[in-house]
Amino acid sequence: MERREESNGDVRPIISGNEGNKFPLSVWEVAAASTVVMGFVVGLLLVYLTMPASDYSFLKLPRSLEELQILRDHLENYTSDYTLQVLVGYCMVYIFMQTFMIPGTVFMSLLAGALFGVIKGVALVVFTATAGASSCFFLSKLIGRPLVFSLWPDKLHFFQSQVARRREGLLNYMLFLRLTPTLPNTFINVASPIVDVPYHIFFLATVIGLIPAAYVTVKAGIALGELQSLGDLYDFNSVATLFLIGVVSVTPTLISKNKS
Repeated sequence: MERREESNGDVRPIISGNEGNKFPLSVWEVAAASTVVMGFVVGLLLVYLTMPASDYSFLKLPRSLEELQILRDHLENYTSDYTLQVLVGYCMVYIFMQTFMIPGTVFMSLLAGALFGVIKGVALVVFTATAGASSCFFLSKLIGRPLVFSLWPDKLHFFQSQVARRREGLLNYMLFLRLTPTLPNTFINVASPIVDVPYHIFFLATVIGLIPAAYVTVKAGIALGELQSLGDLYDFNSVATLFLIGVVSVTPTLISKNKS
């Protein structure tokens, strides 16, 4: 039994009773995901082969500010002479992390600011985050349904009911979600195709909605050495500003519903 929107706006369950009793992915779905992974691996290997011979033991996904600072210090030596390779490698890693919901993209955003400055850094983060979110969207459309059912059944029910009620102002609602912590971005990426959010709305909300947070994070990356913890990224004023922008984005939808 699946959960679908009815003509009167009600929503029926979308999870079958035995959905959680079987392995989430079939063999061909695992094969499809593995093919995408191999594509990223091959691309990164080509970048690695075009870099000069050196010790690249420092190349790993940072999990702390200390590891990020070490990575920044080493990459600064290559960015000026091997800008294209660093850019391609950065983009592939960020998109890979977004596609497969790997935590730590905040460190990549900080790195963009440290290596490329505010303007180029924000453009790079918005581009890679949107590309990664889009990749996750389409991969989820192909093979993500069982995983979403297994991991976030309650969030999925809430998200679908909200999307069903806000069809006329869906762009405003998706912008609100991108700008506020109402739902995690990772969940939005993977669940949107499951609840029939049109891709053009998903894309626009992602591009526009990520800019404020990207600016805050990238700007912080320029002064990376001054950060004591990730909590320093978003002080009260930053969080309040993002939330206010989110409320403004959803206001037209609320007004139109009240008039109707």
